Amino acid sequence: MTIRTKICGFTHPEDARTAAELGADAVGLVFFEGSKRHVSVEQAQQIVRVLPPFVSVVALFVNETEARIRQILTEVPIDMIQFHGDEPAEFCRLFDRPYLKAVRVRNADDIAAAAAAYPDARAVLFDAHIEGEYGGTGHSFDWKMLPAGLGGHWILSGGLNPENISRALRITGARAVDVSSGVESAPGIKSREKMAAFLEAVRSEVA
Repeated sequence: MTIRTKICGFTHPEDARTAAELGADAVGLVFFEGSKRHVSVEQAQQIVRVLPPFVSVVALFVNETEARIRQILTEVPIDMIQFHGDEPAEFCRLFDRPYLKAVRVRNADDIAAAAAAYPDARAVLFDAHIEGEYGGTGHSFDWKMLPAGLGGHWILSGGLNPENISRALRITGARAVDVSSGVESAPGIKSREKMAAFLEAVRSEVA
């Protein structure tokens, strides 16, 4: 079975095009102004414009207003929304898009609670809990907290990189992964070499 890959936090069109050419299934655009990887609408439009067909575009928001999200959706062709803050399921359902809900994992209870709280999410994304931070920290959580046979669609994230992704996949059995800082040369600047190594390591776990 294929392991799906999303690379998040692009700020330059050429990096996103390279990720697609290397085989990433999805690219993530961060519209959270508190992030080092924040993009404007104009940047997002330029990035989307260079992507080939069948590469999904995921827009990441953190506790954003409904009005602002709706405005961005009219200006940028977005396939899926990733909510990375404290948004309840009722809010996530408002936008007529499939959505991912990120959960910052502190313990096994967080995992179970998220699966129950967001039953209609396209997937729940498990990230590391770092106080005051909403993703892109480069930190991982204890992968062994994920219960065996975890049901539903879920995505492994948090501190993944070319060096640890094989081990992460073997421990968790994840069928979808999300990487950001682990394939960068600087915040928002992706490394072709690191993206290639990451994606090749993922493919090697399927072969």
